[in-house]
This record gives sequence, structure tokens and C-alpha cells, in this order.
Amino acid sequence: MPSPTNELTVSLPVSDRQQAAAFYRDTFGFDLVGDPTEDGLPEPLQYRLAEGTVLALIPSGGLDWVLGDRQLAPTGTSETLLGLTLDNEQSVDDLVERVRRAGGEVIAAPEGQEWGYAAICADLDGHAWQVIADGQRRDGPDSTPGP
Repeated sequence: MPSPTNELTVSLPVSDRQQAAAFYRDTFGFDLVGDPTEDGLPEPLQYRLAEGTVLALIPSGGLDWVLGDRQLAPTGTSETLLGLTLDNEQSVDDLVERVRRAGGEVIAAPEGQEWGYAAICADLDGHAWQVIADGQRRDGPDSTPGP
């Protein structure tokens, strides 16, 4: 059965639009969607991650307004774990290092697990990302990725 949705938007609260935009551009390499407004960024601040999937970065006050009586989680509290699959282990290592240099947090350094090579890091507002390598493990061409 085909999906009943046209597009999935994941919205994350951010404390500073400019810093968040620079972080996702410079560390993850995401491209902004839309024409710049007076502050040089599109409104809404969004990135197309794949066909039918958008990441929106919403100022905390704006997202708080949308949610009404439901409070946002405090900064550094993860209610969700975002996942990003990259081509290989070196890409995971490189992204985690860019996160570290940009002021993000490395929660779990990249390492091999039974199921694959992964790391967990967080952006400037504490949103957690699990970054996983897709493909063969670095320890040899005969290695088999986990389930």
C-alpha cells in the first residue's frame, strides 16, 4: 500500500537561526530550501534531505507557540534520535569531527558495533543524531555489515 503522505517534515527547535543554519550547512552539508529573506536565510528555515523529507529549524519561541500548552523539552534533553546514514566509515568520522569543531557534542565516538559502524553526536541545541556507515567495514573487504 502506498504511503498516504506527500512529505515528512521534521521540525527542531533552535535558539539561534544563524548559528543553526551555519552548523547544518558546514557540518552536515545540507542545502537550504527557498529564497533568502532580510536576514539572509529562507523563511521557513528548511533543508530538503531526500525526496519527500524536509528538516525545518524553528526558533524555540515559534515552536513553543505552535505547540500551545505543551512545553518544549529543555535543551540537551532528547525526545527523539535522528538517524543519518552515510556512504562509509570515513564519512562518519569526518562528520563527527566537523560536529566537534563546530561546537556540537560527540555523545558516542565512532566505533564498530555488532550491527555496524556508528557514532552519536548532537547539534548546538542538543538534538541527537546517530550517524551510521552504509557498506563494508574498514577492517577488510571480506567484512560483512551487521543486520
